[in-house]
Order: sequence, then C-alpha cells, then structure tokens
Amino acid sequence: MRIDVSMIAPCGMNCALCIGHVRDRNPCVGCLGPDDSKPNHCVVCRIKNCERLVNADAPFCYACDIFPCTRLKQLDKRYRTKYGMSMIENLQNIEKLGINEFIRNEEERWKCPECGSLLSVHRDACLVCGKPK
Repeated sequence: MRIDVSMIAPCGMNCALCIGHVRDRNPCVGCLGPDDSKPNHCVVCRIKNCERLVNADAPFCYACDIFPCTRLKQLDKRYRTKYGMSMIENLQNIEKLGINEFIRNEEERWKCPECGSLLSVHRDACLVCGKPK
C-alpha cells in the first residue's frame, strides 16, 4: 500500500484515496496523469489548470501568493464537510513536512485498521473488507 508522489494533486488532494482511482473499472490515473484516462471534471479542473500554478516554480498551491484562493477554499470546505479531509491542511503539511513525510503520514492515516488496505476518502467503509472507517 504505497502512495506514489504523482498521486498528490496541486490542490492537495491525495488522488490515491479517490474512488475514481481505486475503482476496478477504468481507474483514474490521478490529477497529474494523462488526460485521456481521467473524468472530464478532472481534465478541466480550474485549480489544476490555474495560470498561477502553471507559471509557478512549485507544483503545489501552497506556493501561490494568493493561497488559499477562493476556489481552493470552496473545495476544501466541501471535502472537510463531506469527507473529513482538508486540502488546505494537506498543503500546509506538504509545505511543512515535505512530500515524502506527508505521504508516509497519509499511508498511516488512510490505512484500514482491519485489513491494511488503502481507504477511499469518498466511502465510509473499506472497499476490500467492508470495515467502517
């Protein structure tokens, strides 16, 4: 259960936890993967395609001079409310700890206590064994 660095989106989303990535049929390759393997809402994402991010030296939104922007705040609020995860907190941890330590923490935080599989942020139970989060 290793999370690859390429699964961490510029907005702080851990795409390895997304139901689109962990599903069996046509799994999404994550925000940074080829567009032909992603849902359209990911391809046209305003955060991923943000001009400030495209022209920035850092691959994450925390390096932006308007971090956190309105779009990121809206996304963060939705994910905190519905799924118990904060993109802004993720980005702050990436900046503070570095990407490798952030990923190690994510692997522990999102590991099923029953079977050790990676949980999906979008589901209330493990997709492998059914144990509630």
